[in-house]
Amino acid sequence: QVQLVESGGGLVQPGGSLRLSCAASGSIFSIDAMAWYRQAPGKQHELVATITSGGSTNYADSVKGRFTISRDNGKNTVYLQMNSLKPEDTAGYYCNAMGLTTRRARYNAWGQGTQVTISS
Repeated sequence: QVQLVESGGGLVQPGGSLRLSCAASGSIFSIDAMAWYRQAPGKQHELVATITSGGSTNYADSVKGRFTISRDNGKNTVYLQMNSLKPEDTAGYYCNAMGLTTRRARYNAWGQGTQVTISS
């Protein structure tokens, strides 16, 4: 089994910054892509950013230039640096990881989510 634990959410004023972390643990042989998703009340689940094992990144248009995804392969951890936050960034943020377990089975793991609230 693979577990993901997010941290770093909170309440921030518009224009502020937050850094989310997501640590993977368990029977991990490899972690391929890692990603952050978010979901606000009444809205669809949205892919925010992805990063491959080689470091290639992609971002939703709504966060380009403001958010940065990165990963520490040695720590099995992915980060999301969020700058210039806006009220519309308010959502639950969820970490996702895909790869192979030590038994060479594919996994698609999700974290429990961390709440980000942008409000003055």
